[in-house]
Amino acid sequence: MPLTNLIVLALIQGLTEFLPISSSGHLIIVPYLISWEDQGLIIDVAVHAGSLLAVIIYLWRDLWDITSALIDFRNLHQSPHLKLAKLIIIASIPVVIMGLIISLISDNLTRSIEIIGWATLGFGILLGMSDKIGLAVNGLRHMGTGDAILIGISQALALIPGASRAGLTITMARFLGYDRKTAARFSLLLAIPAILGASTLKGIELLGTKDLILGVDALIAASVSFLAALASISIMMAWLDKVGFMPFVIYRIILGTALLIWVYAMS
Repeated sequence: MPLTNLIVLALIQGLTEFLPISSSGHLIIVPYLISWEDQGLIIDVAVHAGSLLAVIIYLWRDLWDITSALIDFRNLHQSPHLKLAKLIIIASIPVVIMGLIISLISDNLTRSIEIIGWATLGFGILLGMSDKIGLAVNGLRHMGTGDAILIGISQALALIPGASRAGLTITMARFLGYDRKTAARFSLLLAIPAILGASTLKGIELLGTKDLILGVDALIAASVSFLAALASISIMMAWLDKVGFMPFVIYRIILGTALLIWVYAMS
C-alpha cells in the first residue's frame, strides 16, 4: 500500500475511533470514494493496536486503580474501582454477544454507503437531542447495573457502520443523566475491551493467513494511529465542558446528508 494511503487510513482510525462520529463508517467511506485497495488484515490490526495503546495510556490512572483494587482483597465489597470494573464487564457483554451472532450469520455486516449515511445522520441527531435534554446530575459513582446494561446495549447497536460506538454509548449515558465528561470517560473505558476483543479476533484470523511479517508499514500505521488517537482523546475531553458534543452533531448531519444526496442522486 502506498505510504500516503497508509498514513491517511491510520489517521482516520486514530482520529475517529474515540470521537462520536464512527471510525468504521469513515474507514469504509474514504477508500470507497477514492477507490483505494483494501489495506489488508495486518494493517487493520496495526491501526487498532495503535488506538488501543493510546486509550490505555490516557486512562492509565483509572486502569491502575482498577488493577490495584483487584489485587487488594481487603476492601473488595467497598472499592469503587472494583465496582467500576464490574460495570465495564457488564456493559461489554451485549457487544460480545452481538458480535458473535453477526460473525456466525455473516462475516460482513452491510457496508453500503446508504446505510452509513442514514446511521450517521439519524444517530447524530439522537446524540444532539441527548446532549440538549439530558441532565448532568450523575457521575460514575451513581452508575448501577441497569444503566451499565443499557449503555452496553447501545454499544452493541454500534456494530451498524456509521452508528459510532462512542456516539451511541455517550448518547445513552447522556439520556440517563450522566454529565458529558462522565459519559465520555465511561465510553473510553468501554473501548478497551471492545477494541481488544475485535483485535484478538482479527489477530486469530491473521494467524490463519500465516502472514505474520510485521513490516515497516504496520509499524508506521500503528504509530500514526496511536498519535492521532491520543491527540483526539485529549482535545475532546478538554473542550467538552465548553462546547459539548454539538460540533460532532453538526458534522454528522452534514456528512450524513451529503452521503444520502450522493447515493440517491447516483441511483
